[in-house]
Amino acid sequence: MTTWSLDEWEGKANVDECLVTYQLHITLQQAQRICVGRLAEFLFPVGNYLYTGSARRNLSARVHRHLSRQKKQRWHIDYLLMAPKTQVTAIGLFSETECYCNQQVNGEILLAGFGAGDCRSQCGSHLKYLGNK
Repeated sequence: MTTWSLDEWEGKANVDECLVTYQLHITLQQAQRICVGRLAEFLFPVGNYLYTGSARRNLSARVHRHLSRQKKQRWHIDYLLMAPKTQVTAIGLFSETECYCNQQVNGEILLAGFGAGDCRSQCGSHLKYLGNK
């Protein structure tokens, strides 16, 4: 596992090919009602979240895309990240599978199915609420 703060991540173009899973540490500074594509409209509480995703290739490009504010909203996480007062604070990269990494996180599932449309491990969601600490 490798974890970078947002400042450390800036400018990083390539990562080791064996790293296939990423986790975005996200802080939501105010409660917000967000329409998450076709999934649902949901009131996200203030606090810290962890989103787990993967990319079989170009992992660095995927993470950079998520950090961009100028993108087409394509995945569930895009809707959350584009909301005002939302900030990615750190990025973790792993060689283990997306579902394995997600299942290692103790957190609360607030919105079932978030980021887990292709999940075969019954994670419930790939976004976990870590509380307001």
